[in-house]
Amino acid sequence: MAEIVESSSIVGVRHVTPVVHGDERGCFVETYRREWFPLGREMLQGNRGDRVAGCIVGLHYHLHQADYWYVPYGTARVVLHDLRTGSPTDGATECFDLGVEPDGSHRHRGVFIPPGVAHGFASLTDMTITYLVDSYYNAVDELGVAWDDPAIAADWGVDDPILSNRDRQNPRRGEIDPQWQPHLALRT
Repeated sequence: MAEIVESSSIVGVRHVTPVVHGDERGCFVETYRREWFPLGREMLQGNRGDRVAGCIVGLHYHLHQADYWYVPYGTARVVLHDLRTGSPTDGATECFDLGVEPDGSHRHRGVFIPPGVAHGFASLTDMTITYLVDSYYNAVDELGVAWDDPAIAADWGVDDPILSNRDRQNPRRGEIDPQWQPHLALRT
């Protein structure tokens, strides 16, 4: 059975270390199981992103959608920031790496990100990220906050990042319109 640990920094975020089955042929990893998140909703859509080293994607957030991330190839520096008004961890930032470790091993970890927690990643190497979401794409629920906001103080591990136009234009945390401000959701 996978080890599921709640983040010590942000309420509702779950770190997953699945069981790896391996032999001389390679390995098999069950990267996600619905039963690992009993209060979460069913994941409805799976996505894959390939990025070259030096990119930053985010920080994005949703009012209604949860994500589950796994990095099968390369290394991503994940940055999470709790934007949820009423959360005991409102304002907390957490940074950690997913994927291949500096020694070349793969820890095969995943992360569950609840609605209202801003999330992004930097590609420390060329990499692939897979993510499951519990809602179909909805442009109205695709929100963002500035990746370089000093109030978030993220350690991206990348100098002179490659960014999308969208991510260059996201507002700082203090500039988020109140109608788009997340609140603590009880489902995690």
